[in-house]
Amino acid sequence: MTVDVLVLGGGPAGTWAALRAAAAGASVALADKGFCGSSGATAAAGTGIWYVRPDPELRERAMASREALGGYLADRDWMARVLDETYARVDELAEVGRYPFPVDRAGRPVRTGVQGPEYMRRQRIRVQRAEVRVLDHAPAIELLTDADGSAAGARLQRLATGELIDVPSRAVVLATGGCAFLSKTLGCNVNTGDGALMAVEAGAELSGMEFSNAYAIAPEFTSVTKTAYYSFATFYQANGEILAGASGKSRSPIARALASGPVYCTLDRADAEQRRAMRLGQPNFFLTFDRLGIDPFTDRFPITLLLEGTVRGTGGVRVAGADCSTSVPGLYVAGDVATRELICGGFTGGGSHNAAWAMSSGSWAGAGAAEYARLQGDSVDDRQRFGAGGVGLRPTGRPDAELRPADLVAVVQREVLPYDKNYLRHGDRLRPALATLHDAWRQARTSLTLTQADPSKVRSAAAMIAHARWMYTAALARTESRGMARREEFPDIDPAQHHRLITGGLDEVWTAPEPVFLAESRLVPA
Repeated sequence: MTVDVLVLGGGPAGTWAALRAAAAGASVALADKGFCGSSGATAAAGTGIWYVRPDPELRERAMASREALGGYLADRDWMARVLDETYARVDELAEVGRYPFPVDRAGRPVRTGVQGPEYMRRQRIRVQRAEVRVLDHAPAIELLTDADGSAAGARLQRLATGELIDVPSRAVVLATGGCAFLSKTLGCNVNTGDGALMAVEAGAELSGMEFSNAYAIAPEFTSVTKTAYYSFATFYQANGEILAGASGKSRSPIARALASGPVYCTLDRADAEQRRAMRLGQPNFFLTFDRLGIDPFTDRFPITLLLEGTVRGTGGVRVAGADCSTSVPGLYVAGDVATRELICGGFTGGGSHNAAWAMSSGSWAGAGAAEYARLQGDSVDDRQRFGAGGVGLRPTGRPDAELRPADLVAVVQREVLPYDKNYLRHGDRLRPALATLHDAWRQARTSLTLTQADPSKVRSAAAMIAHARWMYTAALARTESRGMARREEFPDIDPAQHHRLITGGLDEVWTAPEPVFLAESRLVPA
């Protein structure tokens, strides 16, 4: 049976896409790598939301606050659209989804954040009530396309049985999240970049892949990454001296210090009221501290930096239309798998902007996919479908029984996790790292097959290699420091490089500039 819309991914973006597609009258199936409602970064913790009342002054301030940080690569029209859509969707979550938002002392609702577990629990219930067919524990292995190259469904793996099944559809929404390279950052080990690989295999492009080096501060003994709390921190070197220049936002001094020894911190700048609010807002942040008998507000504890990659970076699949369509007919993107440059430019939106983007892009993609499916009609249901996947599925050479996905993942992690390669970037370190990654890709392309391991693990390994190559190719192409993409040998912003970078390709990776139009008053100063 062919469904109108197949949504891949069951986080916020995927569930909003499914809801909007179903509301438009489409038949919808949603497949999640884990369990829709409990897997992914949002379901693991609380998050802020870029929710701003429709007051012109407040909206202006909200948009202006990120423009310089992002290297003036954001788009005002998209920012305004996201603010409008997010405001409507959050109110819908409160009124239709009955999410229990808190109220302030005057009794007014406070809708600038949600508790992830409760938010996603309610989203799952809403999706099921909308008669969306939910396929849990069913990661997508590859997209299906027709003879014209249009998206036509996906091949999934049923983890319970290992079988591969085809789900034909008239349109596909990718909402599979970003890529955190199995760094163990909270809730992100399902985010291995599979969706972006599938999109590029089908013919899509990427944008902003140089803005993929987001690292979050975390206690050394846990994977909880709630970096906003470190704005209240004092950081210390191993000898007890304060680490100069380090802060929740300025992490370069932390990365440099960690290269030679431990770094400690204390959240001692929070007052009593702030401490109460922090415990209420992110209770899971404090669980491990309490179990270990550590008071993070008075005691020093060791910290580390965990790579969040394109989960908190802004790079992803390039958005070609206002409905979050891509350059592949019938393929739509939403959430972290899509570029967030449109609203954040080259600097992370953290949780709040990403949460707003997930709601908005998910809603647009779902509605767009439903309309595309309606226009296709029943005539496309009997079209021939082909698997679009390559590496790990259709090797170009002789399969190597000794080549394991875990070994390839280890190669990728050696090149992308170290701070001196991916965070403190320099061409002299990026070039040899990229050469190693190219070698790993060629090896996987030639000899990796599904018979060597679990299909989803094979494809996740391939996706991580692909992401690392796209990231470093784009990073080398941007010979300046703009947004998160900082180069030690090019420390300044270059007005001549005021453009977005489009990236694509599999066996051969390429980049090309894409001009950014800004009103004259907002041009980057020379």
